[in-house]
Amino acid sequence: MGTIGIVIAIALIVILAMKGYSIVFIAPVAAIVVIVTNGMDFFPSLIGTETSFMTGLSGFLISFFAVFLLGAILAQYIEKSGAAQSIAQKVLSITGTQKPFSVLVAILVISAILTFGGISLFVVLFVIIPLAKPLFKELNIAWNLVVIPIFIGIGTFTMTMMPGTPSIQNVVPMKYLGTTLMAAPLMGFVASLVAIIVGIVYMRYAMKKSIAAGDTFAPYEDAKEDSLALKEKTPSFFISILPILVLIIIIFAGSAMKVDNIVLIGLAAGIIVAAILFHPFIPSHKTALSLGANGSITPIFFTAATVAFGVVITMAPGFKLISDFILGIPGNPLISLTIASASLGAMTGSSSGGLGIAMEAFAQTYLDMGVNPDAMHRISAIASSVLTGLPHAGAILSLFALAGLNHKNSFKYAFIAMTVPIFFALIVALIMGILFY
Repeated sequence: MGTIGIVIAIALIVILAMKGYSIVFIAPVAAIVVIVTNGMDFFPSLIGTETSFMTGLSGFLISFFAVFLLGAILAQYIEKSGAAQSIAQKVLSITGTQKPFSVLVAILVISAILTFGGISLFVVLFVIIPLAKPLFKELNIAWNLVVIPIFIGIGTFTMTMMPGTPSIQNVVPMKYLGTTLMAAPLMGFVASLVAIIVGIVYMRYAMKKSIAAGDTFAPYEDAKEDSLALKEKTPSFFISILPILVLIIIIFAGSAMKVDNIVLIGLAAGIIVAAILFHPFIPSHKTALSLGANGSITPIFFTAATVAFGVVITMAPGFKLISDFILGIPGNPLISLTIASASLGAMTGSSSGGLGIAMEAFAQTYLDMGVNPDAMHRISAIASSVLTGLPHAGAILSLFALAGLNHKNSFKYAFIAMTVPIFFALIVALIMGILFY
């Protein structure tokens, strides 16, 4: 009955998330289902001060609030100053805007640069949509193709693979494994290269197929217009990219020297540089700081609520059957860890949430088995995202709402653009992990 209760709770999360309910509401409801069906002590398991839903929630907030806060503030500076727009326009000037494929490549590159610089994917979407739409219209490209380069840029190699990326998916395993953002660098670089190649091949294939089918921009003429106007005065490209470069250099150097909390140091330095350089372009520092601080609350609570649900699952007697099944998968332990991370990411519709649950449930067990922590870090991060391109995923819902698209005309592109490159990259990373780690 306990195991069935866990399955019911996970199904509840998927169904309610697809119906638009917030995970902050869904997670405690699902936790209650697990607690009741497993015969656990109700209040101690839900709001107890030792191991409970609330301690899982608060523990995640304590560990990662500073990362979310500083990342959101830096994102606000880069958005409000027009720096993101300046970077995007520079990339477009290099790739050109006369050929459809060049425009798609430019959007991919812009998305990747901004997310690797620690910028929230939501900020990236707000920057790219108003830049891309007139180009798609001018070249008469079907607007739904825009989801391919965006999701390859924000949802594949810069999210989980590239060593040094300050994404939350790359930060979470550090708490459980004692690793750094640069964990398994060779594996990460090779996986990134595979994801990029596969993604670009698919992007070209989808574009050619769309053009051959006679698809044009016309059906999307009435698509939702973006409310953000492009800024007239923006910092130069060099000034715009400098805070991101500072962040990346500090993370790479600090990780190599094993400096504690290097992601916080890098983000803080990036903010200071941005505040100084972007001063002439920022209407109000108070606004940037306040919006960044407020904007960090929702995403961290979304992820923390999912992790807290995972804590309840790991406490439940019924979880032992699931745990024994995963740990009993034959072959190298990295294979079973891959399956666990991928499954939990798919169930929650969140790679960071699924990864948090996987680490909470299995990290110490695998470490005790002698599995290399760097390999665990990189492979579990990649695996957590391989099946998150599902209909209830927050990134997909956000992009569709902002771009005026829907599941019927665009979901297949979103799903394939994320799933296929990550899948091939994961296979390569897993082979490297088994052979070399």
